[in-house]
Amino acid sequence: MRSDEALYEQLLQGDLDAFDALYARYERHLFGFIVSHISDRTEAEDVLHDAFIAVLRERKAGSSVTCFRAWLFQIARNLCCNRLRSRQRGAAALAAVARIPESPAELPEQALQQQQTTAVLNSAVARLPTQLAELFRLRAGGLSYEELAQVLALPLGTVKSRMHELISRLRAEMQA
Repeated sequence: MRSDEALYEQLLQGDLDAFDALYARYERHLFGFIVSHISDRTEAEDVLHDAFIAVLRERKAGSSVTCFRAWLFQIARNLCCNRLRSRQRGAAALAAVARIPESPAELPEQALQQQQTTAVLNSAVARLPTQLAELFRLRAGGLSYEELAQVLALPLGTVKSRMHELISRLRAEMQA
């Protein structure tokens, strides 16, 4: 199997089959990561497609990538943050026009019934600080510590210490 970076280099040379291979390889994992940030599955699909369109745009710029997976997740993370900021600005504008106070964000509806252990884990992750919850989602997406450091723009030692804190907190939550 060809590496992600090799496929991306082929894409830079104009091989759109390489793009299809990268899309097939990351569509599912990246979509799960995006849905964990954006509760609306339709919006998450839009962000997923925007992320891959960004890959195609970068292809035209001819920029090389040292770790494709980390770079792709970083693109998706940035798009999620932009989408959430945009959503907040839109809600604030509507509230100002309607002269009503902003209501808290709606909780995402659960589409599938999950096993009890998974529900407890999700609940524990939800109670984590934002930085640790995001770290959990990225790690669950399969990123290595080095890739996490690159995506989050943090030193590797900081990622390792946050992972230690994340595991300790989740262990305590799961045992309670």
